[in-house]
Amino acid sequence: MLSWVRHKTKLDKLKSNYCKLIKNAYEISIKDQIKSELLHKEAEKILKEIRSIESQS
Repeated sequence: MLSWVRHKTKLDKLKSNYCKLIKNAYEISIKDQIKSELLHKEAEKILKEIRSIESQS
């Protein structure tokens, strides 16, 4: 009945956070290249963590 209120796993949270960071980095890249690069680096760290979790499964 409450299947639509599913709790997110750590992997789901990381994936959504990664998508948000990449989207923000793209939008900011037009105005500020340095901030965009920082967001990209942060997203890369999250991507490495996602890959390590997926490889353990």
